[in-house]
Amino acid sequence: MTSADLLYLCARPQEAAAEAEYASFREAMGVGSDRMDRHDLVRSALPDDALDRYRAVVVGGSPFNVVDPESTKTEVQRRVERDLERVAAAAAAGDGIAAMFTCYGISVVTRLLGGEVSRGFPEDAGPTTVSVTAAAHDDPLFASIEPAFAALTGHKEGTATLPPGAVHLATNEACPVQAYRVGDRLYTTQFHPELTPRAFTERMQVYRNDGYYDASDYDVIAGRVLAAPVSEPERLLAAFGARFGAHA
Repeated sequence: MTSADLLYLCARPQEAAAEAEYASFREAMGVGSDRMDRHDLVRSALPDDALDRYRAVVVGGSPFNVVDPESTKTEVQRRVERDLERVAAAAAAGDGIAAMFTCYGISVVTRLLGGEVSRGFPEDAGPTTVSVTAAAHDDPLFASIEPAFAALTGHKEGTATLPPGAVHLATNEACPVQAYRVGDRLYTTQFHPELTPRAFTERMQVYRNDGYYDASDYDVIAGRVLAAPVSEPERLLAAFGARFGAHA
């Protein structure tokens, strides 16, 4: 039996990117590997007892896209999405576990709970400005962060309509749904809350030829990323860990 409170779920086929993402989540939340376990969904199905063993789960990004036609998805991608849906459904129902789904993860949650995912709201890799909504002022996590903040994004799809009952927490012009909450224990963000600017530029190198930005513009974009005053997204993730991941 694990003694960890937290579980990071990996949906990235690229092992180097997955290892770095795990490290970024731990660093942002101020926990060591003794407090946060890692499970690679790409290579192994979610264990049957995972939802009973942990207090909270964090879900990273992926080159997968929910809106891809089912006929084009590999069996691995379909299994990853089914496993993530199990976690999201449990957190939405308030069944003990809490979860934060980021980037690709927000699309999984949106589709599962009856919202709409669309390719109409992409954002190139780089820094953007995100603003909290009026509803965020009463949210236990978002109420403590600045009303407008720099965040790091890079995605090909986004939430077009919120799931029924979701509380819209953050927005911007390019992708209006940047974060929402369902119930008290399920959070989603379109932006990456775990990444420092330096870690983001390293992620950009991994996906340099995957269509998230013009590869010839890497140096210019990396310069903008490294100059961005990114602090609030990590504070948000740390608040999630403090609220849901502490030892019982």
